[in-house]
Amino acid sequence: MTRFDLNILGCGSATCTTRHLPSCQVLNVRDNLLMIDCGEGAQRSMRQMRLKFSRLNHIFISHLHGDHVFGLPGLLSTLALAGRTGSVIVHIFSDGAEWLRRTMDYYCRERPFDLQFNVIGITRQVIYEDNGIVVTAFPLKHRVPCVGFRIDEKPKLRHILPEAVARYGVPRWAIDGLRHGRDWATADGVTVPNHLLTAPPDPSRSYAYCSDTMPGARVVQAIEGVDWLYHEATYGDECQQQAHNRYHSTARQAAIAARQAGARNLLIGHFSSRYNDETSLLDQAREEFPATILAQEQLVIDLNQNIAL
Repeated sequence: MTRFDLNILGCGSATCTTRHLPSCQVLNVRDNLLMIDCGEGAQRSMRQMRLKFSRLNHIFISHLHGDHVFGLPGLLSTLALAGRTGSVIVHIFSDGAEWLRRTMDYYCRERPFDLQFNVIGITRQVIYEDNGIVVTAFPLKHRVPCVGFRIDEKPKLRHILPEAVARYGVPRWAIDGLRHGRDWATADGVTVPNHLLTAPPDPSRSYAYCSDTMPGARVVQAIEGVDWLYHEATYGDECQQQAHNRYHSTARQAAIAARQAGARNLLIGHFSSRYNDETSLLDQAREEFPATILAQEQLVIDLNQNIAL
């Protein structure tokens, strides 16, 4: 299967603690790195997890609260000091792009890489696409403009069956057509169905990131059928009113959203600093959605796999 890994660099909420760093994740798609949010300490965590700066080309920012962006200037400055070339594209709201541009021009004007901005809005829209994936932003419900991100793998190519290809004398130039599902016609004019020459492709997987947000129907609609869901779970049941007042979710509400959306796996994070142990949050979530695990720094998840129940 193609590589589709999630790396947790930080899973705490606004107040930094000795246990958790602010929000930051890196998605490794075929050895290309996509960062989602960039709280303080992101660059240190990248080094600890041996994630290569040279592979980081896209950074997606969900909103402009400090615990999701304060790591950006330092990270980008380090890329410059390391002699990083090429381009780095930051997907961010317009006011965030202006803030970051002015900050980098003040502290790091002479940089060897091209810093680009893809200005995003709060409507549901595709904001990035390449040969392998599609990234869609969708609105969340928070105190400031905020979006989630859904990353869907595109349909993959079929697998060649070498013995069958040799038996029917398929030439090398026709192999790519077989991978795309085409049949093969022999020199005698006999059509060989594709399924006799190839095996089905690996399943395409999907991942959605929801932080920070209150629960809501439009969030559920945007993440429908996702294989892996990261959903903020800042508080437990005992703080449900506080979660509502601050436009956050409880662990139980995150699990209900996963169930309603038909997600297959749930990862919860963005934990309040009040918790020295998140076991109670996990227990509350699993009452609603058993396939749930806790985020933690330096956790790496193969998104091709499911949680073992």
